[in-house]
Amino acid sequence: MKKLQAKKAGLARRKRRVRAKIFGTAERPRLTVHRTNANMYAQVIDDASGRTLCSASTLDAEFRAKGAVGSNKEAAEFVGELIGKRAIEKGVTEVTFDRGGRIYHGRVKALADGARNAGLKF
Repeated sequence: MKKLQAKKAGLARRKRRVRAKIFGTAERPRLTVHRTNANMYAQVIDDASGRTLCSASTLDAEFRAKGAVGSNKEAAEFVGELIGKRAIEKGVTEVTFDRGGRIYHGRVKALADGARNAGLKF
């Protein structure tokens, strides 16, 4: 059990360190990524007003209609494209990427690439 607690504590520490440097404004909100073993979640957040502008995940109806698995790179890229489209509809073109304490690799990178392909700049 101590090993799991140590991993969670390390993730929380890295997340705090990243968040100390990143702040989303109305002009350039924060695109945050949350990854679990089964799903991917992304939100565009304006920290100045404390509002979530849009969100996307592998639990959305658009993703579920595909009948795909939510825990691979293809799913992460689809969520990235989905969050990019939704953000552009809200008038957001530039964001700050918050990897949530995770390494910029694998599914996190695939989500970022999908958002870039949809037209978001970061």
